[in-house]
Amino acid sequence: MRIKEITSALLGGLLLLSQVATAQTRHIDVHVGQIAGDFNRTFNEVVGAGRANEGLRADWQQQLAEIKRDAGFRYIRMHGLLSDDMGVYKVDAQGKEHYNFQYIDALYDYLLSIGVKPFVELGFMPSAMASGDKTIFWWRGNVTPPRDYAKWGGLVKRLARHWTDRYGRDEVATWYFEVWNEPNLDGFWAGSQAEYFRLYDHAARAVKSVDPRYRVGGPATAGAAWIPEMIAHATANDVPLDFVSTHSYGVNQGYLDEFGTTGTVLSKDERAVSNDVLKNRREIAASKLPKLALHYTEWSSSYTPADPTHDSYHQAAYILEKLKQTGDAAQSMSYWVFTDIFEEAGPRFEAFHGGFGLMNTQGIKKPGYFAYQFLNQLGPKELRNTDARSIATVDTKGDVGVLLWDYTHTLPEGINNQQYFIKDLPARPKGEARVTLRGVAPGAYALSISQVGYRRNDAYTAYIGMGSPSQLTRKQVTELKGQATGAPSERRTVRVGADGTLSVPLPLRENDVYLVQLKRESAR
Repeated sequence: MRIKEITSALLGGLLLLSQVATAQTRHIDVHVGQIAGDFNRTFNEVVGAGRANEGLRADWQQQLAEIKRDAGFRYIRMHGLLSDDMGVYKVDAQGKEHYNFQYIDALYDYLLSIGVKPFVELGFMPSAMASGDKTIFWWRGNVTPPRDYAKWGGLVKRLARHWTDRYGRDEVATWYFEVWNEPNLDGFWAGSQAEYFRLYDHAARAVKSVDPRYRVGGPATAGAAWIPEMIAHATANDVPLDFVSTHSYGVNQGYLDEFGTTGTVLSKDERAVSNDVLKNRREIAASKLPKLALHYTEWSSSYTPADPTHDSYHQAAYILEKLKQTGDAAQSMSYWVFTDIFEEAGPRFEAFHGGFGLMNTQGIKKPGYFAYQFLNQLGPKELRNTDARSIATVDTKGDVGVLLWDYTHTLPEGINNQQYFIKDLPARPKGEARVTLRGVAPGAYALSISQVGYRRNDAYTAYIGMGSPSQLTRKQVTELKGQATGAPSERRTVRVGADGTLSVPLPLRENDVYLVQLKRESAR
């Protein structure tokens, strides 16, 4: 028995030595005076939410204010603005139409009060205007075309005029109007492509009739589809089109999982999602509107509201990887969604259930939340940098921020996300990342290091350690929130000498994310 123990220890030691020997040091070497240009901030242009009615909840509003503060999202897009639970439209027994925007007013007044603008999604169909009774989701959004397209256009015009009167033309001119959601999927549109274009035409002309400055677009498709067709239709028929929009998710199969019952597999394609964005940009460049804006109004690792990739520490690195790959090809990349207060499949019965959100129902921040929080802490000017998985910035005071990550696809063959990412998944070592800053003015600086990864701002792994309880006590919620704050794990004062160089070594594991910040102490 003793021999076996010694042999096992020796083998373990040899394995560790092998890992150390083969691990490489990754160098991130930047000069603070070498500016590449403005830092691309499209990452927080827009974020998604489930449906408009959920936005009337106090906890939803509290979470949005928190993520606005931390991540700086400027617009929000959501389904169901015109659905029956928003009380927008009815026809009385005498056939008279009635319009009511009080619920929308309550929602939009709140959004604007915290500095978030609407990215308006015009849908779904009020049942009193619908041609059929086909619906989607637990909350029954009607997905049929209007019985009368002129009345549909009239509703859109009244709404745009109402917003103009309430908020002013200059304010509404900063918004976006997107017509419908994923009309290329039967679940979302019980009509043809031609019928969608007709729906779009009436809505776009209605919006522009109120003010030609108002921005309108579509087709908000799944799977990066219909972009050339949309542009061709608009140009051939002289229909207003200020931007095109579409969606992409990083799994291998399907586009819609209404009730979260499909097993999904995270794509091994290193360019998943980003390839779709770049393809659409090429399609636009080859069209009659080559400078047209492109908005990805939904994207994430998975299209199902029951995928534990959304909860896992892997998600932070995944988000950063995709945003870096897409660059400035899109004018926004709207993460779907900011919160698990999200009821497409009905109210969820588990605290963590693979929901789309960056926060869970109780407001516990998932690792993906900190990808956006860290991005938002970077400076306005990006530095030249040859490392593919990092971003280095500087501000006007000379403070430097370096955000770096490892992205490793760890999902084994023959297993799906729902089977794998529900486990405690220790991250394997990847060696060292060494951040070297050059051209720094000599003096004393405050150095802070923040981290996301396995058991670092990783509420989900801590939740698994609790036994994955379906319901959380108040004490458990407090404990999990305390383990996911995004606060620096290390702070210290450092001195930069006459050579203007500072080197910071960081142990690196699979899917680790680091934010390194250097701030001049004398300026504080």
